[in-house]
Amino acid sequence: MGYSTEDVIRLVRENNVKCIQLWFPDILGMLKNFSMPVTELEKAIIKGVDFDGSLMGGFTRIEENNLVAMPDPNTITMLPWQSQGHGIAGLFCDINHPDGTPFEGDPRFVLKRMLSNIAQDGFKFLVGTEVEFYYLTSCSNTEIINSANLLSNDHASEILEATLLMLDEMGLHVKYSHHKASPGQYEISLNQTESLRMADNVMLLKYIVKKVALDNEIFATFIPKPMFGINGNGMHVHQSLIKGRENVFFDSKDTFSLSEVAKKYIAGTLLHSPAIAIVLNQWVNSYKRLVLGFEAPVYVTWAQKNPHALVRIPSSSESDLSVEVRSPDSACNPYLTFAVLLAAGINGIEKNSPFPEPAADTILQRTHDERKEAGIVSLPQDIHEAISLAENSELLKSTLGEYVFNTLLHNKRKIWDEYRAQVTSHEIKKYLPML
Repeated sequence: MGYSTEDVIRLVRENNVKCIQLWFPDILGMLKNFSMPVTELEKAIIKGVDFDGSLMGGFTRIEENNLVAMPDPNTITMLPWQSQGHGIAGLFCDINHPDGTPFEGDPRFVLKRMLSNIAQDGFKFLVGTEVEFYYLTSCSNTEIINSANLLSNDHASEILEATLLMLDEMGLHVKYSHHKASPGQYEISLNQTESLRMADNVMLLKYIVKKVALDNEIFATFIPKPMFGINGNGMHVHQSLIKGRENVFFDSKDTFSLSEVAKKYIAGTLLHSPAIAIVLNQWVNSYKRLVLGFEAPVYVTWAQKNPHALVRIPSSSESDLSVEVRSPDSACNPYLTFAVLLAAGINGIEKNSPFPEPAADTILQRTHDERKEAGIVSLPQDIHEAISLAENSELLKSTLGEYVFNTLLHNKRKIWDEYRAQVTSHEIKKYLPML
């Protein structure tokens, strides 16, 4: 149900709200916000709020120094804490130019544009996510808050439970949460919902996870690979295309319960996965997660249950069938990630891409030459390779738009140049004694 300006004003009055937070993501997926008294809310929804465009990540051009944040009434969220005895609420914003046209660098606009395209054919794009993170003692070291599992009576589990209660109060529908295989690592899974709302929810989830941790004097991190020898933080994305009330990915007569639409969607996902990795895995550190032996995909394959496959089909029932992509990490920008995943799948449908055979369980035992002969390719091994693949992707450029495409690649080239010039402790430890 959509909210009007009047609905929002009524809600904030009923909840004794005195302070409003306005949220928006920058191109890298960082949550930006500014606050205002509730007395300014109605004017903000109607006319927007002028702000410095450099908040979008510092990449705006001179002529874009002034932008306008337009609060989206449908995102009104009551925050489950108070300030000086009064309530606090927040809204996500769309970003416009002063003349009212959408700002090309707004990640919400990128996703909304893609959703508008498929809506012309009667489709809705639903997404569920599994977001992983670690609890550390502080942000200045990688000492993990160790805990055995969710049921253990320890500090980390208590903090997680407080986080889940807060998310529930905010209306984020948590499917489940559990301790992961590595010490101190947890996962929060969100129920499938419309993709724009899910992207907003992922941003709020990360905000709340970090806030509750800091309130309890520890630190939560979504960095893809916090240290050597443990699993990384992924964000598995479960996708479904819906037309009316029908899950168009489901076919009860198929061996895998997959419709022809789903098979072409998967084929498109696999075909474009190397080129869109720069969005799904946007940091230098991201590629230290995508290595063998740590429950992250390396090879561009699909299967129903194979734990090493990039794409999986975890359920064969009509209500739950979805295409799960396992390569995104928790530090991605969810708006851009959902947009390019949708674009890759839709491209597979439009191009009638051939559906490959599912990956065999023995894929990791094959030699490099055997995998090459079978046509199995790998995801990029580092961000430099990911940049090179992205530069030549017309799908990526058309989905992101020229502004975001160029800005994102500019940023990634910069962080790669910074990284490759560094001398790491690993190099000193390994090579200094012998060279």
